[in-house]
Amino acid sequence: MVCSQTGKTDYEVNTLSREKIREVIVVEGRDDLLAVRRAVDAQVIVTQGLGISPETMAVIGRAQERCGVIVFTDPDGPGERIRRWVTEAVPGAKHAFLPAALAKKDGKVGIEHASPQAIREALAQVRSPGTQREIYNRDDLRQWGVDGVPGAGQRREALGERLGIGRANAKQFLQRVNHFGLSRSEIEQALKEIEEQ
Repeated sequence: MVCSQTGKTDYEVNTLSREKIREVIVVEGRDDLLAVRRAVDAQVIVTQGLGISPETMAVIGRAQERCGVIVFTDPDGPGERIRRWVTEAVPGAKHAFLPAALAKKDGKVGIEHASPQAIREALAQVRSPGTQREIYNRDDLRQWGVDGVPGAGQRREALGERLGIGRANAKQFLQRVNHFGLSRSEIEQALKEIEEQ
């Protein structure tokens, strides 16, 4: 269909309005690639799920050196495993997290089920490994109410979404707040916003 005001087709309008992402986005499968490309203008590397090969990991490493990468895997166990592998193999990789609630369809969870808007919002909250960081421990998690207390899992999930670091168990959550160099004030502000809801 052609827009009467611009004379451009719907495809051209959608292509023009998509934000250009400089970094290469790492996803799990072909359907994830298609979903990301509907949302943004970016180069994408597909890991083929848990079957990520040494060759693919090398391509991701070269992309990191050339222009940077953003790891954007499904918000589930296999996605977290792939994220961990890429993080270990490709230091400095950035991360984008999509809340599971925004990536569900027919009981399945994955980037391919998310709306273009949800994908754009997740990519807008990309997290980079921190250089100057406070080091948090399990006592901090208990103080924030995200470990070792009733309702900790739900609170941790809400805090992870608010901070843009995704859903995680207590150990992963602690690793992420340390890895991404989140400030205490940033975490406490997010906790305050959750309490006010």
